[in-house]
Amino acid sequence: MSQSRVTSAWRWALLFALVVAVAWAWQSGAADALTLDHLKLRQAELLAWVAANRWLAAGVFFAVYVAVAAASIPGAAVMTVAAGALFGLLEGTLLVSFASSIGASLAFLAARFVLRDSLRARYGERLKKIDAGIERDGAFYLFTLRLVPVFPFFLVNLLAGLTSLRLRTFYWVSQLGMLAGTLVYVYAGTQLVRIDTLRDVLSPGLLGALVLLGVLPLLARWLARWLAARRVYRGFRRPSKFDYNLLVIGAGSAGLVSAYIAATVRAKVALVEKHRMGGDCLNTGCVPSKALLRTARLLAQARDSQRFGVRAMQADFDFADAMQRVQQVIAKIAPHDSVERYTDLGVDVVRGEARLVSPWEVEVDGRRISARSIVLATGARPLVPEIDGLEGVGYLTSDTVWNLRELPRRLLVLGGGPIGCELAQAFARFGSAVTLVEMAPRLLSREDADAAGLVAAALQAEGVRLATAHAAVRVEPDATGGGRLVCEHDGGEVTLQFDALLLALGRRANVEGFGLEPLGVRLRDNGSIDADPLLRTNFPNIHVCGDATGPYQFTHVASHQAWYAAVNALVAPFWSFDIDYRVIPWATFTEPEVARVGLSEDEAGERGIEVEVTRYGIDDLDRAIVDGVDRGFVKVLTAPGKDRILGATIVGEHAAELLAEFVLAMKHGIGLNKLLGTIHIYPTLAEANKYAAGNWKRARAPERVLRWAGRFFDWRRG
Repeated sequence: MSQSRVTSAWRWALLFALVVAVAWAWQSGAADALTLDHLKLRQAELLAWVAANRWLAAGVFFAVYVAVAAASIPGAAVMTVAAGALFGLLEGTLLVSFASSIGASLAFLAARFVLRDSLRARYGERLKKIDAGIERDGAFYLFTLRLVPVFPFFLVNLLAGLTSLRLRTFYWVSQLGMLAGTLVYVYAGTQLVRIDTLRDVLSPGLLGALVLLGVLPLLARWLARWLAARRVYRGFRRPSKFDYNLLVIGAGSAGLVSAYIAATVRAKVALVEKHRMGGDCLNTGCVPSKALLRTARLLAQARDSQRFGVRAMQADFDFADAMQRVQQVIAKIAPHDSVERYTDLGVDVVRGEARLVSPWEVEVDGRRISARSIVLATGARPLVPEIDGLEGVGYLTSDTVWNLRELPRRLLVLGGGPIGCELAQAFARFGSAVTLVEMAPRLLSREDADAAGLVAAALQAEGVRLATAHAAVRVEPDATGGGRLVCEHDGGEVTLQFDALLLALGRRANVEGFGLEPLGVRLRDNGSIDADPLLRTNFPNIHVCGDATGPYQFTHVASHQAWYAAVNALVAPFWSFDIDYRVIPWATFTEPEVARVGLSEDEAGERGIEVEVTRYGIDDLDRAIVDGVDRGFVKVLTAPGKDRILGATIVGEHAAELLAEFVLAMKHGIGLNKLLGTIHIYPTLAEANKYAAGNWKRARAPERVLRWAGRFFDWRRG
């Protein structure tokens, strides 16, 4: 028999033994002994036996405790109280401290032996990241979990066994981390046995024990944070006085909102920006792209005028004029984000390049500024892939495309995400021969396949050539000043010609050049700044929000994060708020638009989540027919048998506007029944949401009741 089969047999044997032990404990009534009521009932008898057999009692108790902890049988807390009741504070603490650590270590080893290999085979990549974190901070995080019992101890034992944590480290951290809780529970046991009458409940000793039990988690949490702070701030000297309450680096959406909130509550705040106020959204992102899309749409409507009863419309335009309008729109919105406006609000705007020199200090062009808290809102930049020959061609990105004043004859867009699809459609409408290249099998991989399919069909109908499942290999220049993109497709090479190449492959967090690495601010594997649910970095006074941390790189999410980052930075440690990502909407502004919130149908299938899907086709909607935009759908996911909304996807005209109703409903727990009972103006596109709710209701009509209703009305007619 092979070694692997022998090992597998032993695993199954161990698992079977554990199951039998737990089942026996429940069936035999042994588990019932691990209750406070049973302890109180047998108190006198047990005390007498322990007094007569001190060493034997201690040995039996120790062995039973180890077995209970190793088998992960509930009851360890009661046994800890029993240790105080039967053996006193000192002896009980010693018994429990070592027995619990040994039992936990056995459970740790059992989980590692029985489950680890199979889970690694299935979740190897994910466990690599966990192991990397354990290698870096495993002892500290285990100590925190032991000190602050957020998870049951038996669960910590089992999960730790699945990681690369060493047994020796697990044992000593468990021994030390569980000591405080052990002391409190053992001491509580020494007091609980003294309750003979109701008067004893109010004894000072018992009250003290109960207070300790209640306060311990708070004290432990404070101690864990204090230890973490001492660990991360080691080697830095904290200023005795600060120039500002809050210093914000970056004046994009996240930074502006952070500074605005601080100024509103009368905190002293500085905002540092090295480039343009308003960040990417105003200057190179949301605002210019939507301005360009609006002009492109007007041209498309003019060419398609016959659908509206107009034989022909001539659109005389110059691409340079359209791009100039984009700049005019930016200039009109710019005062909302200007230095003058924020100065009037009470923000000290500092122009220059910031560099962190300590957790509380920033140097800006030679000037050193201190603040109690810092918010990093440094944004992101277009992702430029490593493709052979790319640097030899003058490529465009979503940052530089706005400098164009001459329309490219042949435009190749690399990337089939939202930015790529939006700009591909816009340039096609201006008259470019557009090729859209995507490595995945389809466009818009974050959306449902049916939604992405409608966008793909619309792009193709407008002349965009789609090259999905094409992986870029290299770029070659040609004599005309353009180039060729060579892609791998179906095992062969495909060459695509272009005059201009636009990269639309997403964005990478800005983390270089302002002192993160020398300071020791932790980054994730994807290059973004790591943050906890309070949006703190590994330095508790340095917070981060926006595209620099993710996980959603949207302007509205950056603003949402900014509130949490600013408030937590200003009022910690007195109050703090975990970021809420439960209801995050987004949209792709192609025509038709695609808007989504919550769970998608494809995601539900991949994750094995049972849902009910309700659809309403917008081609049936009166207002959509009137406006000539009768394509798309509303799709709602609900919990089985309930009207609770788990997600919604809308494809069609003004989908992003229509989605707001579902965002509100999900945020505040409004179900489809109430949405159906809400009056919607006729004729509007928003009626599509109500009709989707109506479809959900009709699919769940009580057929038996309706049959009886039919008979009732038959009877009434005589």
